[in-house]
Amino acid sequence: MGQLFSNTPKNEDNGNLESSFSEYFRNYKPENQIISEETIHSIELCLKRGDLQRANSIICDALKNIDNAPINIAVTGESGAGKSSLINALRQVKHEGKGAAKVGVTETTTKVDSYKHPKIKNLTLWDLPGIGTMKFPPKDYLEKVDFKKYDFFIIVSATRFTKQELDLAKAIKIMKKNYYFVRSKVDFDLDNEKKSKPSDFVREDILIQIRKSYLDTFRENKIDAPQIFLISSHNLSDYDFPALMDTLVKDLPTEKRRNFLLSLPNITEAAIQKKYNSVKQFIWLEAMKDGLLATVPVLGILQDLDMERLKKSLDYYRDLFGVDDESLKLMAKDAQVPVELLKKKLKSPYLLKLKEETLGALLLNYLEKFASANGGLLATGLYFRKTYYLQFHFLDTVAEDAKVLLQEAYPKK
Repeated sequence: MGQLFSNTPKNEDNGNLESSFSEYFRNYKPENQIISEETIHSIELCLKRGDLQRANSIICDALKNIDNAPINIAVTGESGAGKSSLINALRQVKHEGKGAAKVGVTETTTKVDSYKHPKIKNLTLWDLPGIGTMKFPPKDYLEKVDFKKYDFFIIVSATRFTKQELDLAKAIKIMKKNYYFVRSKVDFDLDNEKKSKPSDFVREDILIQIRKSYLDTFRENKIDAPQIFLISSHNLSDYDFPALMDTLVKDLPTEKRRNFLLSLPNITEAAIQKKYNSVKQFIWLEAMKDGLLATVPVLGILQDLDMERLKKSLDYYRDLFGVDDESLKLMAKDAQVPVELLKKKLKSPYLLKLKEETLGALLLNYLEKFASANGGLLATGLYFRKTYYLQFHFLDTVAEDAKVLLQEAYPKK
């Protein structure tokens, strides 16, 4: 065990440390990394030179930037297009929930409304009035709604995009901002088509026709055809909502990805995995920051465990992945099953109820697993506080619990 928890890396180990750091982040595709290639390269260079103080400083700054990076999403479209439903879906708030955007309101709005994400403090969604209600040319409209503060625009329609909305897209492009066209309520279209033509109904053919009608509109207006996302805010795992999320993650600046990834609804195993990877990278960077300059001697297996910090971390992960007690109660209510029945299928609620010696054995087992997966890192003698190893284990357990609940919610998927 002493080999796993040695003091600050010696100079001859710096090359190995740099190699281990590089290898770790190369395991993630560039679009899933939460720090930029430039930052990764700077840290690698410092480690190679043995400048651990500078490497530590860069990691500290990166963590601070990631944690504090604001994300502002603008949603616009005509009244009744489904803007509020989309905003609530992105915030994982039910329509009747506290602070939800009002759904089904027919009167047009001429002001900008903001909605904070209930779990991600720096994520704000902005409900913009439809350009038709503002009576301004697109450029003036963008200035009126303070376009500079938004990371991107989502233009929502439930029928056909108006010429004003198409002109707005052109103006957004000129302003060098990203925009995305979302066709909402496709489930209603499919239901109506099935009722009117039950014998000829083919789901995929209808979706192709809807998409084609939009692409034809763009061609008629001499606009390069963008990607069209067909969604239902009532059934996020179906249609193009997962593809929309993947596109937004890829197009966001690197330092903003982590906060956006944390906001992803648990609608597919891929979404849960992306969220898991973002949290894991953040823990790993925190652990490395603390480990680079550590001079802590080898201690007993549980002697340096910070139980209060562990509890706080576990509670945070459970809340983030929707396996906390409150989320379980809501899910049990929707499914009309006892909450204890759901809880029995999970492992994370019981992790800190283990006896101390059991927790110690758990840590030893996880260390063995971690060492086999990250041998190059541990060979450098880098010191990770034992608390971090258990945080990794807690995160693994919570993510697996989220996948269990996903199967409960969508058994056929």
